[in-house]
Amino acid sequence: MARKVATRLTTRLKTNWLKQKPTTRAGVMITGGGAQGKTETVCEIAATFQDEWERLGQLTAVAQPGTRDLIAPIAYVQTPVTAKPKSTCKAILNFYGAPITSRMDLPDLVHQVAASLRDHGTRVLVLDDITRLRMHRADDQDTLDLIRALMSMHVTLVLVGVDIPSSGLLREGRFDRPRSQVSFASATSRGAFGLQATQTERRFDLVELDRFRYDTPDQIAAWVQHLSGVEECLRLLRASTEMLTGGTMPEYLHRRTNGVVGLLERLIEDGCEEAMSSGSECLTESLLEGIDIILGNSFDQTSREAPKIPKHNPTSSRRTRNRNGSFDDKGPSSIDAGA
Repeated sequence: MARKVATRLTTRLKTNWLKQKPTTRAGVMITGGGAQGKTETVCEIAATFQDEWERLGQLTAVAQPGTRDLIAPIAYVQTPVTAKPKSTCKAILNFYGAPITSRMDLPDLVHQVAASLRDHGTRVLVLDDITRLRMHRADDQDTLDLIRALMSMHVTLVLVGVDIPSSGLLREGRFDRPRSQVSFASATSRGAFGLQATQTERRFDLVELDRFRYDTPDQIAAWVQHLSGVEECLRLLRASTEMLTGGTMPEYLHRRTNGVVGLLERLIEDGCEEAMSSGSECLTESLLEGIDIILGNSFDQTSREAPKIPKHNPTSSRRTRNRNGSFDDKGPSSIDAGA
C-alpha cells in the first residue's frame, strides 16, 4: 500500500520541483482510515525525496536578512481544529518561527506566508488532518480557497486526511484500480460552490493508503513482512525466534487489529509493557489475550481519525490461516466476518 502512495507522491514532487514556469502546481491528497500510518508514510516519502535532491545539489535557498537561517524544503503543518484563513496562516508561520503580531490582518498574513515559503526554500507543504474542514461552514470554505491560493506560490501541496472522498472536500469518488487512484464522475448540476469544487478535484490527485489485508498469499506475505520489521526492533530479554511471525501469531495479530498499523502498535506496546512487568519478557498469544486495545485521547475525534477497534472475545473459537492462504481447521473465523 505504501509503495502505491510513494510512486504517486514521488512522481508529483519530482514533476513540480523541475517546473520553472509560474504556473499552479498540482497537489496530492492522501486518504485512508484512522491510524493507518498516513502521516508517517507521507513524512518518510518526503524526507527521502529531500535527501535525494540534496545529494543532487538542487536545494538553492539562500539565507535572507532578517529571517532565520533555515532551509526547509519540506514543511509540515497540522490543520487547526477550528480552521479559518487567519489561523491556517498562523499555523504555517509557526512552523518557521516567523513573527506574528495581533495587528496583522489576513492580507498581511498571506504575504508573510508567501515570504516564508520563498525565503526558506520550501517546495513542499504538507497539511495534515485536512478533513477538519467542514464545507457547510463559511470559514472552512474560505480556508479551502486559501489552500488553493497557496498552490500558486511554487509549492506542492500534500493534504492528508481520513476518508477525504466523503468528507465534503470533494464529490463522492470511486477507486480506479488500473490507475491506482480515486476518480470522480462529472457533475450533472452545480450549486453555488460547484466551480470551486471542480477546481479542487482537478488540482489534486487522490491516493488511498489502505490497511493490511489477510486474504491472499501476497497480502499475508506483506503482513508477515511488516511484523518481521516490528519484531527486529523489540528488545525483550526472552524473545523467542519468530516471536511475531511464527505459528499462528500473524493470524492472531491481524484478527485483533484488523490490519491497522496504529492498533498493532498500541497492542505491541502494551504487550511489551506487560511482558516486562510480569517478568516473562516475551510476547505470546496468551499474554496478549489479557490486553484490550484502548486508544483514549490518542486520536483526534474532530477529524474522525479514531479507528474502529475489532471486538475482542478471548473465549471465541477461531480458525487460523497459514502463510499459503489456507485454513488449518474448519472453525468459524472472525477475519472473514470483519474483512
